[in-house]
Amino acid sequence: MLLAIALVGWGLRALFQEHVTQQLQAQLVMQLDHLSASVDWVAPGGVSVGSMAADPRLAQPLSGLYWQIDRLGAAPQAGVARSRSLWDQVLRLPDAPTSYPASGYSVLPLHDAQGHELLAVARPLQLPEDDAPLLRLVVAGDKALLAEPLQRFTQMLLMALGMLALGLALAVAVQLQLALRPLKLLRARLAGVRSGAAAQLEGSFPQELQPLVNEFNHVLQENADMVQRARTQAGNLAHAVHTPLSILANAAAPEHTPLALLVQEQVAIASRQVDYHLARARAAAAVRATGLRTPVLPPLLELLHTMQRLHAARDLSFELAPQAQDVAFRGEEQDLYELLGNLIDNAGKSARQRVVVDVQLSEGQLCFTVDDDGPGIPEAEREHMFERGVQLDEQRPGSGLGLDIVRALAETYGGSVQAQASPLGGARLRLLLPAANGV
Repeated sequence: MLLAIALVGWGLRALFQEHVTQQLQAQLVMQLDHLSASVDWVAPGGVSVGSMAADPRLAQPLSGLYWQIDRLGAAPQAGVARSRSLWDQVLRLPDAPTSYPASGYSVLPLHDAQGHELLAVARPLQLPEDDAPLLRLVVAGDKALLAEPLQRFTQMLLMALGMLALGLALAVAVQLQLALRPLKLLRARLAGVRSGAAAQLEGSFPQELQPLVNEFNHVLQENADMVQRARTQAGNLAHAVHTPLSILANAAAPEHTPLALLVQEQVAIASRQVDYHLARARAAAAVRATGLRTPVLPPLLELLHTMQRLHAARDLSFELAPQAQDVAFRGEEQDLYELLGNLIDNAGKSARQRVVVDVQLSEGQLCFTVDDDGPGIPEAEREHMFERGVQLDEQRPGSGLGLDIVRALAETYGGSVQAQASPLGGARLRLLLPAANGV
């Protein structure tokens, strides 16, 4: 836009300069016509110039407008007559051409004694007297006469083009603002989908963006359907495997023979393997899904209430820390129940009187801490307790996940779990999980 305005300004200035030059040339030709009509031959050998519609500048010395008459022929002489404005100067012209254009005059570039550039028009004149020689009439004007109108025009042109550029810039800014507003809305809607606030892109978009929105919503729907099918298939597979395992376990339970004990042991191992891989598959599907957002406090309060009732016989207190933050987990609600349920249940089994659960947002992750006032966990056993095949004592039916599966499930989400010493005197289980966007 600026380049176009600059080119237009240059072109307009060049056109105006050509226009004022043509105007000056037309004025010089008019003065030349008047001069031609006023010249007379006075014998013997003199030239007189009668009255003519003269420009006042012709009588003002060095005014920039001049006329001069030269004698040509056998005895040439420059400046046999000249305007008062030339004062004591004589214009030095090139040799007269042998022919002139059809207009009857020629345009000559000249310089005066001060070196000023002049624009001159000249024509030959043969007076009717017998002894009159061939004359050359010249009218010249200083090109400095063009500078003032050209300067005024340039100033006005710059002001006009500057206002035009400002107006165009404002128009472009408004146009871009209006044109990019749908993209800003689309970005906000995408952020809502990514943070879990919406399942699809909603809103009215221009016809140029609507096909993109429709395709994106179609992909989101297919992704959600794929995750749901994977969850359903995993659940069906778990149910199909658990049923015969339960039958085998029930059949072997009344017996105490080596074979029955072996069957019970292998059924327990197989059940744990099914639960482990089912949890991993479900979490992996949830991680690939977009827009997952599970508020933390509602399921956490529900779990604390449930644990309070399950451990009512021991008169334990399950508390939510006063400073717990209202944040959201980027994952499935069921996985959050299983992770926290297992950790809180294990803390309840070790606690003497209190279990305190806290959640804080730390560096883009959710940090859950489950503290109890029990005997604690020796430092040498804190890592070993999460290994495969090591199961803490579970006295009630829970989620069915051991601490090794809790760690695997947390790592699938990109988090971690570890055991530490608790300020309450017992153990602290610290769980890190991804936070949903916008928390």
